[in-house]
Amino acid sequence: MKLPDIVVLDEKDKRLREKSTEVFFPLSKEDKKMIQDMIDYLTLSQIEEERVKYDLRAGMGLSAVQVGVLKRIFVIVEEVEPGKFKNYIVINPKILSYSEEEIYVGEGEGCLSINREVEGIVPRRARITVEAYDMEGKKYQIRVREDISIAFQHEIDHLNGILFIDRIDPKNPYKNQEKMREI
Repeated sequence: MKLPDIVVLDEKDKRLREKSTEVFFPLSKEDKKMIQDMIDYLTLSQIEEERVKYDLRAGMGLSAVQVGVLKRIFVIVEEVEPGKFKNYIVINPKILSYSEEEIYVGEGEGCLSINREVEGIVPRRARITVEAYDMEGKKYQIRVREDISIAFQHEIDHLNGILFIDRIDPKNPYKNQEKMREI
């Protein structure tokens, strides 16, 4: 697998603050290629020797807006065991339900578009149920939990022009930490 020719936008790019538009089916060849390129990029970023070779930051999710395309598409690449990956392709997602329980990433949430250290925690739901479409335009529902739930919420935020840093209280970056579970 070679490094795809995509550029991840930096947080200073105003497109990251725009709301992405619904996708219509069938997908164009360009959209299908973009989805595959995002999957390849994320996969390479999680394989240490490839990450070093291409000077990548590790990432598990990318939304289309992060590569300059304002469409409601994101992908998650989860390493389920060393060298084995599960891909989630999510188009036109809608959160149908979520748990009351809130969680946060202990070492802090990260984003391939934010190239700096960020202090604070991002409250997320421990479990969510999402309705979305696959690449063929077939509707499906998925219930995700823990780190994958966080990744889904993070990417859905991107589709709405929201960055994770917007969800950190600037006056109290660890606000309500004791009411949430660390993962």
